[in-house]
Amino acid sequence: MPSIVTNDATETALRKLLVERGYTVSAKRSYGETGSDVVAKKGSEKICVEVIGYKSSGPARAKDFFEVFFRAISRIKDGAGKCVIALPSRASVGLPARAKQYGEGWKRLGEAFPELELWLVDVEKGTFVETHWNDWLSRD
Repeated sequence: MPSIVTNDATETALRKLLVERGYTVSAKRSYGETGSDVVAKKGSEKICVEVIGYKSSGPARAKDFFEVFFRAISRIKDGAGKCVIALPSRASVGLPARAKQYGEGWKRLGEAFPELELWLVDVEKGTFVETHWNDWLSRD
């Protein structure tokens, strides 16, 4: 069974890492409060982050991913220079297959939304990797 990583653990790790990189981050939202999970700013740069965890169920992971996509791109209206979907690094195992499955559609989404990124957060190591949406088309 895949390791479960909660939304909260992912968000907490990412917040800490962004502060270490010199960003100011928004206050943690209350349950039910709308808006980005994390808004990070440094100078004129504004990053809006939507966070999802890693669930044991494949269908639940897919549902979370598709829902967070629309939340992420909706942050363009908020002036986001980057619209980020942050997810546990464990999710990188399935991302190449997902990108390949959607092929041209995945590619067009990346072209239509150049500010869309996927960040992989390693909660245990305390690191994250920034990737662009269409980077996943070339990974196997």
